[in-house]
Amino acid sequence: MAPSFHIIVLLAPPDVVKCSLISGECLYFHYGCDGQDDRGWGCGYRTLQTMASWLCQSWAPPPPKGKCRPPPSLPEIQHALVAMGDKLAMFAGSREWIGTFEAALVLDYYYDVPCKVVHVRGGGVELERAAEELHQHFQSQGSPVMMGGDRDNSSKGILGVCTRPGGQGSYLLVMDPHYYGPRLERTSVQGLGWVSWKKVGSLDHSSFYNLCLPQTSRK
Repeated sequence: MAPSFHIIVLLAPPDVVKCSLISGECLYFHYGCDGQDDRGWGCGYRTLQTMASWLCQSWAPPPPKGKCRPPPSLPEIQHALVAMGDKLAMFAGSREWIGTFEAALVLDYYYDVPCKVVHVRGGGVELERAAEELHQHFQSQGSPVMMGGDRDNSSKGILGVCTRPGGQGSYLLVMDPHYYGPRLERTSVQGLGWVSWKKVGSLDHSSFYNLCLPQTSRK
């Protein structure tokens, strides 16, 4: 198995007045896509790999880094966190999950890309404010975003955001890493709903969320 390509081809939801998407393309990493069965614990790693793939597909590190390294494997991610002192040695080879903070550390470690981590308290108002933060991110940085929470602790890749007029709410373009099975083509990834528009209002309002936003703009 191998990760599947994804290019933004989904139509925006109806009646939107503002849409912001990632720039370029990335790979769809999901459970088991490299032969390692990580069901139940690897979703954060897979979202991180999707973010790293965007760096290689659509953004390249400036000299002297040269050629972009491929997305790190799950063992490489764990060893990097141990090497940085964020995790104890027993973390390597474990089935412990990672979140947005660890993703930020790994992207900086392997790609020299800093990340902004935004904490979003539960509730519809706070989530809608986060949608505006995502608009700003996609317009200025263009990179995919990792989203995770506490009650809703399933990692999500965010590839875009659209907002309806008059405070009617926003939509997120969500890449869900929880698929397990043979390689999917682009149309299947989207047709089966593994990449789809989700209403912000459908998120768990009792959960807080953290957003990991890679800071990739070159000044």
